[in-house]
Amino acid sequence: MFISFDGVDGVGKSTQLALLVDWLRERPVPVESCRDPGSTELGEAIRQIVLHGGAIPIDRTSEMLLYMAARAQLVRQVIRPALAAGKVVVCDRYLLANVVYQGYAGGLDVEQLWAVGEVATGGLHPDLTIVLDMDVQAAGARLERSRDRMESQGDGFLQRVRQGFLIESRLRHEHIVVVDAARDREQVQQDIRAAVARLLKE
Repeated sequence: MFISFDGVDGVGKSTQLALLVDWLRERPVPVESCRDPGSTELGEAIRQIVLHGGAIPIDRTSEMLLYMAARAQLVRQVIRPALAAGKVVVCDRYLLANVVYQGYAGGLDVEQLWAVGEVATGGLHPDLTIVLDMDVQAAGARLERSRDRMESQGDGFLQRVRQGFLIESRLRHEHIVVVDAARDREQVQQDIRAAVARLLKE
């Protein structure tokens, strides 16, 4: 089983992912957690460039392809081997983030992004994507660090990101669950566990 988390930064993805991983391990369920971009040597190097390489000019198409390259490595080196070993994979972001950030917010063609993603991932999609949703400004106020390159593109950009997630969740409602993240973390986690529990039963 493959589960991904997404949403604008500040919604609590990392916290909720860690809580879910702990819950699954208590069941006990073998789990592999990872992040996109990241979790491989190549992925971490690309992460540094696209998120923190502020001095490097990056065209939107180049940006998209860098994310895709990191994801291709992640799928082949981490995700597919973990799934083959019978583990539940829980990933912080995945292809949907590319579609939303570079497509809906960045102006690239959404359908072309999905098509490039098919090549990069070898057609591997999450069984469930959990989109944590809340007001963009409220989410930004939660950040306890300086904003990275993607987060620094303004509230207008981030509003388009949020709307992109909500649009895709309606188009792909069989595999995307939207959870209200503007609540206590225990309430948010309860909804996440309920969605994952339904998937485990299936």
